[in-house]
Amino acid sequence: MSRLILILALVAFAGGGVLWLKLAPRPQGRSSVTEGDLKNLFRPQTGVVVEPDITFRDEAGKTVTMGDFGKDRPYILVPAWFRCPSLCNEVLNDLVKGLSAIPYSVGRDFDVVVVSFDARETAALAAAKKASYAEEYGRPNSEAGWHFLTGDQSEIDRLLHAIGYQVKWDDRKQQFAHAAGLVVCSPQGTIVRYFGGLDYRPLYLRLAITEAGRGQISPGIIDQALLPCFQFDSSKGQYSAAVLFIVKVAGVLTVLAVVAFWVVMARAGKRRANRIGVVTSPSPGIVITPGVDTPGY
Repeated sequence: MSRLILILALVAFAGGGVLWLKLAPRPQGRSSVTEGDLKNLFRPQTGVVVEPDITFRDEAGKTVTMGDFGKDRPYILVPAWFRCPSLCNEVLNDLVKGLSAIPYSVGRDFDVVVVSFDARETAALAAAKKASYAEEYGRPNSEAGWHFLTGDQSEIDRLLHAIGYQVKWDDRKQQFAHAAGLVVCSPQGTIVRYFGGLDYRPLYLRLAITEAGRGQISPGIIDQALLPCFQFDSSKGQYSAAVLFIVKVAGVLTVLAVVAFWVVMARAGKRRANRIGVVTSPSPGIVITPGVDTPGY
C-alpha cells in the first residue's frame, strides 16, 4: 500500500510539472542586434561530435582543447561575444538563473564552457567575465567548472560549424548579428540537446543535463519520474509533455487505485465483522449473539 501511495505521489508530481510546463508564461522573443531571420543562424544537429582537437585559450591564457572538457561529466557549450551590448549578456544571465534553481552544480556534475566568437577578444576579458558569472552563480567550489575561452578565427569557425551556429558582422552598426542559444554535450563531446532563444527553464536544463550525463550522473527518483513524461523535439530544440505516455500511466494507476480501494474496503468489512463477533452455537439452527438473551441457555 505504501508503494502505491509513493507511485501516486510521483505521478501527481509529474502531472504538476506538465501543467507548469504548459501554463507557465514563456519568455517573449527578443531579437538579436539585427532584425534578420535569426533561425538560420543557429541550426544545431543532435548526435554531432565537437572535435576534441579544436584549440582555444582559457581565461588564464593557457592553451586548451575541446577534448579537455567533459570526460567525466557533461558540459553546456555557449557561443558568445564578450563585448556584446545586449543579447549575449541576456543569454548568460538567464542561463545562470536557470542553473541556480536545479540540484546539479557547476564544477561537480557538469561544466559550462563559454566560447567567444570574436577573435579579437582577449584572455583578460574572458577572466573578467568568468569572475562575474561565477560570483553571480554563487555556489561554493563551482569556479573550476566555469570556462571562458578565446581563440583564433580558424578554430572559432571549426567550433561554430560543428554546433550549427553562424555570426555575421554588421559594418554599419559595428556589431555581430547572431542568435541566442546553447548546446548540451555528453562527456564525449556529442551534442545531446540544444536550446535556441532565451527559454532556459530549470526543468528543461535539469532534463537535458540528466540525459547528457547518463552513465556519469545517476538520475534521482524525481528525474526517473520526469524523464518518461517529456520528449525532446530535436527539430525545435524544445521539450514537450509526452501526453500519450502520461494518459497510459494514469489509466493503469486509476485501475490499481480502484482495486486497492476495494481490497482495503473488503478487509475493513471483515475486521468489522470479527469485532461484532457472530458466533455459531453447537446446536444446529441456533445462533448465539453476544448481548442478546436466548431462552433456555
